[in-house]
Amino acid sequence: MTAVLVTGGAGYVGSHTCKALAAAGFLPVTFDSLEHGRRDAVRWGPLVQGDLADRAALDRAFAEHQPVAVLHFAAYAYVGESVAKPLRYYRNNVAGTLTLLEAMAAAEVGMLVFSSTCATYGVPRVTPIPEDHPQQPVNPYGASKLMVERMIMDVGAASGLRAVILRYFNAAGADPEGEIGENHDPETHLIPLALDAVLGRIPHLTINGDDYDTPDGTCVRDYIHVSDLADAHVRALRHLLDGGDSVALNLGNGQGFSIRQVADAAERVTGRRVPLTVGPRRPGDPPVLVGDAKQARALLKWRPQRDDLDVQIADAWRWRKRECLAGQDAVRRRMSDDKETGVKKK
Repeated sequence: MTAVLVTGGAGYVGSHTCKALAAAGFLPVTFDSLEHGRRDAVRWGPLVQGDLADRAALDRAFAEHQPVAVLHFAAYAYVGESVAKPLRYYRNNVAGTLTLLEAMAAAEVGMLVFSSTCATYGVPRVTPIPEDHPQQPVNPYGASKLMVERMIMDVGAASGLRAVILRYFNAAGADPEGEIGENHDPETHLIPLALDAVLGRIPHLTINGDDYDTPDGTCVRDYIHVSDLADAHVRALRHLLDGGDSVALNLGNGQGFSIRQVADAAERVTGRRVPLTVGPRRPGDPPVLVGDAKQARALLKWRPQRDDLDVQIADAWRWRKRECLAGQDAVRRRMSDDKETGVKKK
């Protein structure tokens, strides 16, 4: 099998992409610090536990596994945290990628698929957003990703590195076969939070601002199924392996839904009420982000298969319910073991 290095392969989108890579005949070698990734999500290839800041660890991974390309997901990705701790984001996302690019050059690996973001565009002037839209990010997370895009293109111009930069919108859903799903700590994504509110894991879903210039006052986003994202990454890799040129592409469905519409859909899918409360705006949030992905459809022959919002929520709901039940069973087992052994909790 042809090996590819997947940084951040223990994370949400990265792990789903590893599954898709394995199904396509590749060997995904996950390189992940496990700071936010999950060891149990690495199932389709070896795990190399390491940090992007550790050049020696990267060099060893390249030497041992001889990957032909890199798929780069590893990054901090919390918008609010980036506003409060910008240097943390620039050090990890930008400096970490710099180290990765140096290691790739030393190992003579000349193909890269980069997980970028629609946050590089900032507040859109037109919707849906095309790839040639000005990139004016309004938060450090988006700014850090834009800096990485620029580094990649500059290295490509100087060395011949070829890259596909994928700017995607809001990842949603879970593996339709139920093997993996979305499990962040802390969780900040809307759909899992709505489902946690349904399950009683949190008291309510907080709407971060209801006074935006949108039809119902809440933020509007383009939700794309994580398995469709994974498929696009595999197609991007094949584009490079076939000799394709560097390109930046949007990944989205071209349709936006407000927070209230997502909550309504969660109620429709689960048959349960989503308790809601309204809080202040989250720093760095544009009111509307919806993408134009015609170029990805044309160049990669990519067609989202699970673009219906209710389907995305249903996949996430099956995963979330199972994870919740598994957690409850684990607690009951611990309580039973403690009772049998006479252990008393303080």
